[in-house]
Amino acid sequence: MSGLPVHPFGRVDEDGTVYVTEGDKERSVGQYPDGTPEEALAYFVRKFDDLAGQVTLLEQRARAGANAADVAKSVRHLREQLSDANAVGDLEALRTRLSALDTEVEELSDQQKEAQQAALADAMAYRESIVIEAEKLAAQNSASIQWKKTSAQVEELFSKWQQHQKDGPRLPKNDANALWKRFRTARTHLDTERRKFFADLDSRHKVARDAKQRIIERAEALSSQGADGVPEYRALLDEWKSVGRAGRKHDDALWEKFKAAGDVLFQAKAEIDAKDNEEFAENLVAKQALLEEAEPLLKVTDRQSAREKLRSIQERWDEIGKVPRDNFRQIEDRLRKVEQHVRQLDEDHWQKTDPEKQARQDGMASQLEDAISKLEEELNAAKAGGNEKQIKDAQEALDARRAWLKVIGG
Repeated sequence: MSGLPVHPFGRVDEDGTVYVTEGDKERSVGQYPDGTPEEALAYFVRKFDDLAGQVTLLEQRARAGANAADVAKSVRHLREQLSDANAVGDLEALRTRLSALDTEVEELSDQQKEAQQAALADAMAYRESIVIEAEKLAAQNSASIQWKKTSAQVEELFSKWQQHQKDGPRLPKNDANALWKRFRTARTHLDTERRKFFADLDSRHKVARDAKQRIIERAEALSSQGADGVPEYRALLDEWKSVGRAGRKHDDALWEKFKAAGDVLFQAKAEIDAKDNEEFAENLVAKQALLEEAEPLLKVTDRQSAREKLRSIQERWDEIGKVPRDNFRQIEDRLRKVEQHVRQLDEDHWQKTDPEKQARQDGMASQLEDAISKLEEELNAAKAGGNEKQIKDAQEALDARRAWLKVIGG
């Protein structure tokens, strides 16, 4: 027997039976058939090493923060194995280590519960923040909501909700249901208001569409009037602007039809204007020559001389007649600048004398009244003919003469 292998916590006898020592007691753990005593003892020592390895693994898992419930379950299972384990080694030390793990697992469980509660509180706060944001959107005045932006915001909030529901901790059923009910209510309210808004918008678009179609028909009916139809077309344009939008799909097409009807009229007007411009081209040259004669008066300081020369220029200016429309403003402004200079000479003199008496002596008021009378006749004739360009030109010239007459007290 002295030649048989021994172990601090076990032995093997001659028939191959292996024993483990626990305290002051010894029990059989089994045999290793067809093996030497050394192989038999080594086999049961390896079984102990396997158990010890499992204990070490559980200790490492607990210290690494593994799920406390899973570790506790493994501890219970391993404790059952160690109660009568068929292995050779310090089984009592393994049981002591497992007992120590109970305390570690309990502490780990408390820590994990606190972390879970904190995570749950954060999850509840995050989910509620989504709900609050949705409720803020739903609380807006439906008449002022920008639906494209708001709809995108609601969809983004819903995506956040779904992602958090997928990745975040599972909320208590009652709390989750209460939050979802609030979110769904806000979302449903917005969806209902959006449908109402677009239904009303479609209705208003249809009214505008029908109104614009009628305006187009009236505009197209003006084609036979040619240039004379332009004033009425412009009135229709004002009416068009007041109607409002007919919807993105229709507005551009309707406008193109309305514009095409106007193009017919403006083309006819352009042809008339071109003829007028050709006819008035010589008048322009003549008035430009008069300006060359008039503008040196800007340097004259003798008011009587300046007034007499200006009166002559004005008489010839009025006799020449109209100029092309595009040049009217430019040459009128140049003459008006000279007129203002001469008027200023008179005003400077009138401050020292009697302006009204001097004006009557000079006959300036009489000259202006004659010019005004002539321009009034031209204006009436233009209105009778319905020619807008002639009306505007005559009115502007008439206003200028009246303003001067008012200054001199005529």
